[in-house]
Amino acid sequence: MEQLINHITNMTFAVICLLITVFSLWGLFRELKTKNFFAVGFAAVTVLVFGWFSVMSLFAYITRGGGAAIM
Repeated sequence: MEQLINHITNMTFAVICLLITVFSLWGLFRELKTKNFFAVGFAAVTVLVFGWFSVMSLFAYITRGGGAAIM
């Protein structure tokens, strides 16, 4: 039971990070249109960090059955 809760928690966190990445991509393109480069920089960093974590967490869960990110 504890292992099931751990997997659900890890997958939930990975999906939330993926949603943050999608919203950051939306903000990145929106701010590129308005030429607000300070916001573009923050959105790009957010996309890189959260995107890398969410993709690698999902990859680890699919390939190894675990929820930890591969470093």
